[in-house]
Amino acid sequence: MLCSWRNACLQILEQPQFAVNITRHPRRYFSSSPRWNVSKTIPMEEFPRELVRNFSIIAHIDHGKSTLADRLLELTGTIQKKQTGKNEQVLDKLKVERERGITVKAQTATMFHEFAGKKHMLNLIDTPGHVDFAWEVSRSLAACEGALLLVDASQGVQAQSISVFHIAKERGLKIIPVLNKIDLPAAQPERIAAQMESTFGIDPSEIISISAKTGKGVDAVLKAIVERIPPPCGQTTDRLKAFLFDSLYDRYRGVISLISIQGGILRKGDKIASCHTRKKYEITELGIMHPEEVPTQCLYPGQVGYMACNMKDSTEAHIGDTLHRVNESVDPMPGFQPTKAMVFAGVFPVDSNDFPKLEESINRLTLTDRSVTVQRESSSALGQGCRLGFLGTLHMDVFRQRLEDEYDANIIITAPTVPYKVIYHNREVFVSNPTEFPDVTDSATRVKEIQEPVVKASIIVPEEYFGDMMDLCFSHRAEELDHRYLDSGTATSSRIMLTCIVPLSEIVTDFFNQLKSRSSGFASFDYEDAGYRPSDLCKMSFLLNSQPVDALALIVHRSHADAIGRQWVKKLHKVIPRQLFEVPIQAAIGKKVIARETLNAMRADVTAGLYGGHYERKMKHLENQKEGKKKMKKMGRVELPQEAFFDILSSKMS
Repeated sequence: MLCSWRNACLQILEQPQFAVNITRHPRRYFSSSPRWNVSKTIPMEEFPRELVRNFSIIAHIDHGKSTLADRLLELTGTIQKKQTGKNEQVLDKLKVERERGITVKAQTATMFHEFAGKKHMLNLIDTPGHVDFAWEVSRSLAACEGALLLVDASQGVQAQSISVFHIAKERGLKIIPVLNKIDLPAAQPERIAAQMESTFGIDPSEIISISAKTGKGVDAVLKAIVERIPPPCGQTTDRLKAFLFDSLYDRYRGVISLISIQGGILRKGDKIASCHTRKKYEITELGIMHPEEVPTQCLYPGQVGYMACNMKDSTEAHIGDTLHRVNESVDPMPGFQPTKAMVFAGVFPVDSNDFPKLEESINRLTLTDRSVTVQRESSSALGQGCRLGFLGTLHMDVFRQRLEDEYDANIIITAPTVPYKVIYHNREVFVSNPTEFPDVTDSATRVKEIQEPVVKASIIVPEEYFGDMMDLCFSHRAEELDHRYLDSGTATSSRIMLTCIVPLSEIVTDFFNQLKSRSSGFASFDYEDAGYRPSDLCKMSFLLNSQPVDALALIVHRSHADAIGRQWVKKLHKVIPRQLFEVPIQAAIGKKVIARETLNAMRADVTAGLYGGHYERKMKHLENQKEGKKKMKKMGRVELPQEAFFDILSSKMS
């Protein structure tokens, strides 16, 4: 009876409408903890470290990383090639990744490839390409010995390509240069190859030209992976040492850790301990990502896989931790620098009664995104919410979309801010919430200096847009501008790399949109932390009928205060509903009002029922109405509806 029911289910799931989803999202259809494993057990002992290659794909955003990963998976037989069309973004499993066409979360896949009569194990880690997810890239590279540096043959070397190249070189990885999209009409392989030689010092003869979309030249990439990338270190006779470089959460099995075996053999049932937390666990499940989970009995040196060990709290899975067998101490490996939130924003539910559900959703989502910081906060206007820290504005927007898509959350996000350093006479305080920012105009606060975070920005742009980029940088308070030519050629083909120091607060607003607009989409942008610098900052408050609205407070530079104040009071004037009394809308710095709009009162026609009589009779009614409105203005409170907050803040974000 059970077998016939199982066979019937399998026949249904083999239908075309289920074929793709069951491959990409098996746990969506098998939601109970027991899982079917119809594949044979993979003999891991047949793949010593000499036959293992660990590599990653690094590139600028939209240069074809996920497409190349699809072709590699097809050529090695890891996934079946479709009869009609091609597999697209197999490793991009999140809905937001497929809708936006970007990689957000690094994914691991193990492939088996026959080369020179020997079967090799290739462990691929597909990495994001946007600057906001650079931490994901650095974690992925720590588990690799080589990397494919992918460059678009039509766009050339971009800012993030340079950034990730230097990260890989610092870790001592073998770089294999790959030129993608050579089939495009706008492709210029020779010029881009010369550009890669001048920028990275790469020998043009080592560059592999491919088209990941059509599959042309991808077999040469597989050959180069085996021949050029060195095998991992470590011996089976060494003490067990496993490097934890990523983790995810499963509601039934707890924390699933992705590990790279640096030495020794890890078997199912082994008792292990953490160098970071000193806690002990027993391995309950072990396996590889092929590209979905395939259980195995053991993992050998150089191999990359996953493990489950009844770890219930995600904070115990410390990224960069070293795991060892109980009672066998080892020297811990150098971990990662902890993530530092660059952008903060308040997240509030549209309906204040939904806060418990929102908080639970945020906590679950942070289990898969460990770089987000969470702290509770409350607002007199928006009620209970959370203050979240992100690595950048795209990271914030992706997190918001995942909350809405995966947990059906209806939320309001406040204007993004950055962490400021407030230096008093006897201490230093970091402030990311505008409501906690001190009034620098008041001498009683004893503020000695205000510092803001700055970044070293790199902009690569065609020469004809250089003047616009200079103007954009100066308008956003950039300093120490410098530039150099990346390649030589005609006036229309030369590209310039512009570097400058820019305040981080200028980048999290509309800088990126203006960058793409002024360069017609040709400019690429990358930045890295450059510390803190003194700045003339102040807190801007918005008053409705002389009452401050804490959720709308901003931290602005004094040179931009007037323009920002006028812009925001006009925006508030449009969205605030009219009251029965006149409402002044003011933007103030300290006790000084710098911008004002007046919202006229709704007025009832109190003289409509008077037909004839002396004019003083009408004046009496009008005077009574006037006195009543004065009284209401003194006692009345203006409450911003949630819809008005949503309109203000969403227009700010756009």
